[in-house]
Amino acid sequence: MGIVKISDLMHENLRVAGNALSRSINAQAEHWMRVGMLTEMHPELDYRDICQLLIRAELTGGLDITAAATATTVPERPRARPAGKH
Repeated sequence: MGIVKISDLMHENLRVAGNALSRSINAQAEHWMRVGMLTEMHPELDYRDICQLLIRAELTGGLDITAAATATTVPERPRARPAGKH
């Protein structure tokens, strides 16, 4: 555990988001850090895919950067066809 210095504005953003999502400031900050880390490691994934990856990681003991770096991506789901095209 350590101390991370952040701007007053980011602290306020964390407080607001944490309150809205029923998380502590620290839990909200950790969530954003994990999502950001996984986004950098897997830019092909969208937010939904990253949340699924986080849930799977939690079920297997928590997020480990080594496992996340070597994880295969989430299977691609079918994309919606543009409206009017059949």
